[in-house]
Amino acid sequence: MEESEIKPWYKQFWPWFLICIPLSSFIVGGVVVRFATDGTNSLVVDDYYKEGKAINARLDKIEKAKELNIQTKLNINEGLISVEFITGAPKTREALKLDFYHVTQESKDFYVLLSADANGIYRVSTDIAINGKWRLRLTPLDEHWKVQKTLKLPAASVISFNP
Repeated sequence: MEESEIKPWYKQFWPWFLICIPLSSFIVGGVVVRFATDGTNSLVVDDYYKEGKAINARLDKIEKAKELNIQTKLNINEGLISVEFITGAPKTREALKLDFYHVTQESKDFYVLLSADANGIYRVSTDIAINGKWRLRLTPLDEHWKVQKTLKLPAASVISFNP
């Protein structure tokens, strides 16, 4: 009789194959858990009721801008932002706040304060690169009216920025 040489278990294919199946499941499960607990989604609102009530207040501000017949031209050109009122300009020439909300990345959101020059054109310069899709909101400091629009920037021409 011949004796066949039996290999130890760790030198055979099938034990390693059977070990790799549950091991790969644990690795994939760990990666999924890490992605799930990595951070919060800033685009999801926790308190829907409160957010719904706030929508009505926002709509009232847009209606106020329509009542005041606010019509503006917005120009964003190489770091210089200007807003020129066609109708409905603030009589006191108070400063205006222009909010830039990036549509997908909350960390890129910022705002600028525009002040009127002698001609009544509101201007400010900024070093922030404004590229991509943005939601812009123009309000006075007391926020009693609001004009908003979603834009793709940079724009080649002057933008009609009306409620």
